[in-house]
Amino acid sequence: MAAVFPVEPFQIDLSISRLLVINVKRINPRIFLPLLFLPALIASGETAVILETKVISLQPEYYHGWPTVARRGNNELWVVWSGGRDGHVDPFGQVVAMTSRDEGRTWSWPRVLLDTALDDRDAGVLETAKGTLLVTTFTSSYYERQLDVVLSGKKSSHVREGRLPAWRAAHAWMDDAERKSQLGEWLIRSTDGGKTWSPPIPTIVNSPHGPIQLKDGRLLYAGKQLESNGRKIGVAESRDDGLTWQWLAEIPARPGDSAANYHELHAVEAGDGTLIAQIRTHNKNNNRETLQAESADGGRTWTEPRPIGVWGLPSHLLRLRDNRLVMTYGYRRAPFGNQARVSTDNGKTWGPPIDISSDGDSWDLGYPSTVELDDGTLLTVWYEQLKESPRAVLRQAKWKLAP
Repeated sequence: MAAVFPVEPFQIDLSISRLLVINVKRINPRIFLPLLFLPALIASGETAVILETKVISLQPEYYHGWPTVARRGNNELWVVWSGGRDGHVDPFGQVVAMTSRDEGRTWSWPRVLLDTALDDRDAGVLETAKGTLLVTTFTSSYYERQLDVVLSGKKSSHVREGRLPAWRAAHAWMDDAERKSQLGEWLIRSTDGGKTWSPPIPTIVNSPHGPIQLKDGRLLYAGKQLESNGRKIGVAESRDDGLTWQWLAEIPARPGDSAANYHELHAVEAGDGTLIAQIRTHNKNNNRETLQAESADGGRTWTEPRPIGVWGLPSHLLRLRDNRLVMTYGYRRAPFGNQARVSTDNGKTWGPPIDISSDGDSWDLGYPSTVELDDGTLLTVWYEQLKESPRAVLRQAKWKLAP
């Protein structure tokens, strides 16, 4: 049975520069009052109204990380994430999912979709045109470094007090050779609405929010090769509904950049057919900004990444029904939170930042993704380590853009 949550105060961002924010308390966002403000805000040139913000995760004993939300053709919402965790780095990660049949008002009890003997991290989800559900992840043994630190007699902030025996037990499932063989970028498929799932399928690349479907029917996955020697960034494609994947093209690095410092891509097909891929960069130039590359030939060739004036990472891209593009991304410096920007010219330029949330306690938040509901309301889900929570939770915001 789905659960109902208390509603947090919603926020109205009254200025592009975010100089004035009003918190309206004790108002149920399900009634019409927030919408009553919308005409006045739009008339004065305002960009968005935050209708509600709330915690949707149901297991406070676990750390929730790196989620993705998707909307199916039957209006059912799916959110997937890395769950079952102690913290940001550990050997316990699982791919977990919840669903909502009432546009995010309530959510089902979490269900584990995949639990390998390694750390199953960032989870993406997509429903294809054929109704197939695809859920992506990657397996990691990075936790071994922290385990070695503790076993050498030093302390690690990742290994919580009293949890070393559990870490060692989880690590003991496989030997070194077996662990290495299980590292990779993966996808699981369901053709029955999520009741049953395929074994993991290799996808060549990985990124937090997974692949997209193009107008020509292909699936395009912009991401990074995590386990290959080249660690290239680029795109893979599938022409059989996600059953198999082929490398399509590399995205070139800018002069002076290393592709090894590019991470966590996401792509969208703009209304004019241009493919846009955004990239998290940790290179010296534009460090921790979002870069953007474009393709005009279906992903076969790409421009060099360029800065778009956005500090924040990583981004998720969505094309709205009116063909505007929305990017959402984590803002991991004060005021900690999540932001959005809108493009009205097929990604050539991006508007000013819109605060979806700005009340974060630390950098440990973000990876927002967004869907558009029937009435044009946008629903965004992200993860966040709240000050009052022992582990990171999933938060959700509903908000409206000016037409």
